Amino acid sequence: MSDLTQTPNMTRAGPFRPALTLRLRGHGVAILLVAPLLVFLLLTWVLPVVLMLWRSVDNPEIAGMMPRTAAALAEWDGEGLPDEATMAAAIAEFRAADAERTTGLIGRRLNLVEPGWLGLIRKTGARADRLEPPFAESLPALDQKWADPRIWQEIKRLSSPVTPDYLLATLDRRVGAEGIERVEPVYRVHLDALVRTFLISASVCAACLILGFPLAFLMAAASPRLTMILMGVVLLPFWMSLLARTAAWVVLLQGQGVVNKALISLGLITEPLSLMFNRTGVLIAMTHVMLPYMILPLYAALRTIPIEMVRAGLSLGGTPITVFRRIYLPLAAPGIMAGLVLVGVMSLGYYITPALVGGPGDQMLAWFIAFNTSVALNWGLASALAVLLLVAVGLLYALYRALLRGR
Repeated sequence: MSDLTQTPNMTRAGPFRPALTLRLRGHGVAILLVAPLLVFLLLTWVLPVVLMLWRSVDNPEIAGMMPRTAAALAEWDGEGLPDEATMAAAIAEFRAADAERTTGLIGRRLNLVEPGWLGLIRKTGARADRLEPPFAESLPALDQKWADPRIWQEIKRLSSPVTPDYLLATLDRRVGAEGIERVEPVYRVHLDALVRTFLISASVCAACLILGFPLAFLMAAASPRLTMILMGVVLLPFWMSLLARTAAWVVLLQGQGVVNKALISLGLITEPLSLMFNRTGVLIAMTHVMLPYMILPLYAALRTIPIEMVRAGLSLGGTPITVFRRIYLPLAAPGIMAGLVLVGVMSLGYYITPALVGGPGDQMLAWFIAFNTSVALNWGLASALAVLLLVAVGLLYALYRALLRGR
């Protein structure tokens, strides 16, 4: 009787223990196999993105280079001018920053709030040794901007280790005396660059779809031999670097280039067209570069569409346009959407082609990121612009997912 009562427990526990052990071992082996890729992605993608997000709100300049002034201003009520001890601490730290050649970092941070304060900080640091107490008189005598309580209020506000100023600057906004306000029209460049980036990206998407759909259709309907030849033609640009392809368009589109000479010899134009350093050149060069990224998803979708459905639609009395609109196009929609998203996302981050072929009014948001990284050395603003571009890409992907769910 006791053996019978123990048998179900043994049969219930016995066979499952080895299976559970094998399953855990399988998961462990899978984790070990994937671990190098996970570590690589963590170090080369996740960590840089997190650091970029943090750098867009990080504010170390004032707190790190003017700690005594920041501590003194923390107890200031913001009315009138700070006391003599606070000004003395500021003069001493300006003098030390000038000796270490870091006044530019402090001034650049303040210049984001009020253009012109960079020169004020540099001038004050260079002449700090000549200033004598009372500083409430000698500082305004050096420059009247020091008599304005606003600059002291901004130094106090920027003593915080975290600030939204860089993110606001990407939207052409700043923290003013009465809250968040728009910057002067002459400094409103980032929102225009964002709109320009989306317009150029959308134009390239439309051009790639118009040019790529017929070729993808031909590849899907052609014989295997012709399809292989056309696939080689599509993949041929990948064998050349992006810089070389863009430089080739510089040669082709210039005033005495191949394109203008061919048009003149054919009698289509009488004088060279302006195809360089403008929006036309940017769209031509970017469309050429991005065209394969549209053709490949389209071809993958079109080759799976049964041709019998098209023939059935035609045999039932449908016109070619009706069959294309109501049968072929809906079946091709996943490939179209995938190509548009791929081309759109990649076009949003373009830098080399607009920089070489476009003019000053054709630079996209990536140009401003590169400028603040390598020329202005404003890493906070560059990171904030990168966050803005990242959010734009995220919204584009969310729109793509919503359209997929709608279908």
